Amino acid sequence: MEFVDGVKKQEVMGIRAMEKLIRGGGEGQAVRVNGAVHAIRNMGEVAFVILRKAEGLVQCVYEEGKTDFDIRSLREECAVEASGKLHAEERAPQGFEIRLESLRILASPAEPLPLPVSKWKLNTSLETKLALRPISLRNVRERAKFKIQEGIVRGFREYLFSQGFTEIHTPKIVARGAEGGSNVFKLDYFGKKAELGQSPQFYKQTMVGVYDRVFETAPVFRAEKHNTTRHLNEYTSLDFEMGYIDGFGDVMAMETGMLQYVMGLLARDYQKELAMLGVVLPDVSRIPAVRFDEAKRLAAEKYGRRIRNPYDLEPEEELLIGRYFKEEYGSDFVFITHYPSKKRPFYAMDDPADPRFTLSFDLLFRGLEVTTGGQRIHDYREILAKMEKRGMDPEDIASYLMIFKYGMPPHGGLGIGLERLTMRLLDEQNVREAALFPRDVTRLEP
Repeated sequence: MEFVDGVKKQEVMGIRAMEKLIRGGGEGQAVRVNGAVHAIRNMGEVAFVILRKAEGLVQCVYEEGKTDFDIRSLREECAVEASGKLHAEERAPQGFEIRLESLRILASPAEPLPLPVSKWKLNTSLETKLALRPISLRNVRERAKFKIQEGIVRGFREYLFSQGFTEIHTPKIVARGAEGGSNVFKLDYFGKKAELGQSPQFYKQTMVGVYDRVFETAPVFRAEKHNTTRHLNEYTSLDFEMGYIDGFGDVMAMETGMLQYVMGLLARDYQKELAMLGVVLPDVSRIPAVRFDEAKRLAAEKYGRRIRNPYDLEPEEELLIGRYFKEEYGSDFVFITHYPSKKRPFYAMDDPADPRFTLSFDLLFRGLEVTTGGQRIHDYREILAKMEKRGMDPEDIASYLMIFKYGMPPHGGLGIGLERLTMRLLDEQNVREAALFPRDVTRLEP
């Protein structure tokens, strides 16, 4: 009988371990490393074999007569294990190289690559990159996008933990969408009508009555037939909900603090990826907040654009408002507050001073809406009255209304579109560039 007592100690080394070794005087020390062959530059008697690992690229040097394998048997994307001596080399990707003594092929590709993933830029169309996504993601710049995205989610989670939030996981197969309307994916659930969740809204509000402060990172689904550069039919939503608030300003303050933490984390732990993609992190030391109607007026007056829709922001308006606050206040972000009630869901709290507007907000990042949030109605009678006014039947969502019937504190929250936030941070022009495997009106594979 055998017992498993923990993670097996690895004899092969990672990039960080080798960096530490070379800085500590490990010049000439024997090391073992594994990885995929990213590129081969054969110069005859000498060849450079570049290995791709999760942390980056490692330069290995093959010298004829000193390495016990035939370089001609090696191809790009072979999985290998290599042994050799570690040496400092400032021209190498990590500041060191391995002078090979032996190399063992662990697996070989069946066919040549359909894309030149070893090139600095793929220089191919987005459509080709997405059709060949399992391969295009091996390019170091493509990988860097999603390491930065990892940092955003990591920062979101770490900051909220530090603020007393509890992480939750809510169902994505639901009886009724939180946002209503016809843009839902309908399912047959063992003979019952069901939908894919548009938002965890009902459940995260429910859990405020349990834990006071909760958050979730999970997919949401919108059956919108948009085919634009800013819409996906499945995206990752970063949601939080917090109880015992004094107003929706508490929610905006929490998001601002979270963004400050995220940008600090990226600057500290993701320097290589930021430099690789030329990303300049935005200043989030303070974010301006302006009323919806005032924002529309400011953009219309400065840029000579007529206000066509008084109840919503059109994409062009969002761009102009973002431009205005960048030019006037040097801010890449702006909170747009007090959205009209008719454009917000029934659970949004109306402004007592003017019920035509809500105590809600959007956050624009470089002219694109990346967050929607606000204060929710917490009084049972008030939410029933608003539903009645909108012609809604309380019986349709009786399980949700239960939380208000038995008491809820003042609360509010938000949802952040991860792919949109990543897209703007990386200065990409299409949200599909910031989705590992995007789902849109035409794409269900890979």
